[in-house]
Amino acid sequence: MSPHVLVLGGTTEARELAASLAARPGVRVTTSLAGRVSRPGALDGDVRVGGFGGAEGLAEWLRAEHVDAVVDATHPFATGITENAARAAAATGVPAVVLRRPGWTPVPGDRWHPAASLAEAAALLPPLGRRVFLTTGRLGLAAFAREPELHYLVRSVEPPEPPMPRHTEVLLARGPFTVESETALLRDHRIDVLVTKDSGGSATSAKLTAARELGLPVVVVHRPPLPEGVRAEPDVASVLARLGFGAGREAG
Repeated sequence: MSPHVLVLGGTTEARELAASLAARPGVRVTTSLAGRVSRPGALDGDVRVGGFGGAEGLAEWLRAEHVDAVVDATHPFATGITENAARAAAATGVPAVVLRRPGWTPVPGDRWHPAASLAEAAALLPPLGRRVFLTTGRLGLAAFAREPELHYLVRSVEPPEPPMPRHTEVLLARGPFTVESETALLRDHRIDVLVTKDSGGSATSAKLTAARELGLPVVVVHRPPLPEGVRAEPDVASVLARLGFGAGREAG
């Protein structure tokens, strides 16, 4: 029977992995999307949309679809699906791999303020500035509503979900972004401080360079830890090696 790989994703790396697996003769790949983005990018192989019904539902799906390996290539802050995937893999004995792009690291000139959560990030803001560029996604904005005197520019791919801070302007946009455009945005909106999650990657890292060049402080929300016993791979090549698909190797 042909090997069947389930990719949990929607990230750039998930698309790259699906394309690499689908190009290998005899390999079936299914990419599962949460359905939170209305217009996801094109994907190779099979695609399913929607949740599984927790770890138990995912375990049932793995058995029913005869899945041979699971790759969690979701966003680094998608803790729920990562925990469910780990539990389902343990329950079924299906090998599981986590694909996580490396996080960002500060360089000389950066004025980073680490935070362990959105609530902690919000608490750091008042002394740093009144006009905030908030790039933490469309969920969890209620954490920033406790400081009614601050003004927020919120950027997300999809419209954010309420409740939101009182003074909020929404900017719908999808990366990648350039340093030039990010610098112009920060200047045009008179931004005092940037708030971001440590998503890693280059698509949205230009804002960090722009903030550094303008001397702005950046509140960086750290990634949550992986479930116990789970190890992440940094790129598609490393995942393929873990799955037994080395560079140039065909499965059949």
